[in-house]
Amino acid sequence: MRETVLPDHGRDEMAMKLLFWELEQHLKSSSGASVVAIDNKIEQAMDLVKSHLMYAVREEVEVLKEQIKELIERNSQLEQENNLLKNLASPEQLAQFQAQVQTGSPPSSSTQAAQQPPAPSAQLAAQNSGPSA
Repeated sequence: MRETVLPDHGRDEMAMKLLFWELEQHLKSSSGASVVAIDNKIEQAMDLVKSHLMYAVREEVEVLKEQIKELIERNSQLEQENNLLKNLASPEQLAQFQAQVQTGSPPSSSTQAAQQPPAPSAQLAAQNSGPSA
């Protein structure tokens, strides 16, 4: 089993076309004795298809790994922000939030704006610039 990943997709495509053309020529002019040659061409074509699929899968895995890394970082930032907001919220705000979570009702923007004091920018900046876990 051979794994060859060729970076030039145009060359791979041309090689695949050539293999299938040769296979077609063999099938048109072949007798019972050329079955081994046909099997070899089929195996070569299958190996080429496999190498293309493996290359595509590896690329997709790398993209997904990067997305996972970004999502983990974003989750960490949101957890830090959530903890900061919990620490800055008054007990009445926390109780109101818990009631809204339990009933499933969305918070009204006018109620939130009236009850939430502005967050101290120094504390917010210190929390956001700290090391992330």
